Amino acid sequence: MLKQRVITAVVLLAVLLGTLLAPSSWPLVLLFTLAAACALWEWLRLTWPGKDSPFPMMLAVVTAAGLLVLARQWLSPDPQLWAVNLQSVLNRWLLPLVALLWIIVATGMVFRGQATERTRGIWLSLFGIVAVIAVWAALVQLFLQYGAWFLVSLLALIWFADIAAYFTGKALGKHKLAPKVSPGKTWEGAAGGVIAAAIWVMASAYWPGSFGAVLSQSWPTWAVLVLAIFLAALSIVGDLFESLLKRRAQVKDSSQLLPGHGGVYDRIDALLPVAPIALLLTGVWL
Repeated sequence: MLKQRVITAVVLLAVLLGTLLAPSSWPLVLLFTLAAACALWEWLRLTWPGKDSPFPMMLAVVTAAGLLVLARQWLSPDPQLWAVNLQSVLNRWLLPLVALLWIIVATGMVFRGQATERTRGIWLSLFGIVAVIAVWAALVQLFLQYGAWFLVSLLALIWFADIAAYFTGKALGKHKLAPKVSPGKTWEGAAGGVIAAAIWVMASAYWPGSFGAVLSQSWPTWAVLVLAIFLAALSIVGDLFESLLKRRAQVKDSSQLLPGHGGVYDRIDALLPVAPIALLLTGVWL
């Protein structure tokens, strides 16, 4: 199992690195779109009313097709007016709405911990659709605006939070964070993850082009620290929210698309709430 996880992780990192270094933006945008389609399909499988419905797959395919049409316009030197207007709508309305849903609704559901019944499936499915569209739009725009190093430094915030939370929790964890949702996670582990992510953002702020550096151009140092803590905490909420959906659906993984790792949603659950808010904080949408 460990060997399989390592092989899959190496392949995924190689694919990500290759698309980041490609001379064209299209390989990375295609990768984002494929990941969005897979994650949406997996999310809807966990929330859609009734089992074995064809609608999760149909909605994922239709959404991916629409995102590719939009990407073609965004990557064009002369995009059509509808694409420009839609970009404005996404940035000024959809992304703030999704951010609020993550902060208020998802966080509230996680800490209420109602993980025994598969209820409110339609509303959670709609949330999945807008959440996946928002993270795709945010990642594509951040990449086009700031480049590969920015994205890597943003992803590193999540990686540091996840890795540090795991090891800190193993070493010091005593108080359960959300026992009804994920019994293994502790407040001590979460604190360790948040601290590690905050240190990363503050340290990387001295490297031009990083997420921390871009934040520092618009926010004072104390605010950058607070925002890093906030985003790291929200990444943990994203992880716990997927655990909640899986418990309600009584499954271990969102799918088996990635051998040894479960599904695509399992790999990007923490990124879903972070990327849209990162775009809003950096002012790309203004």
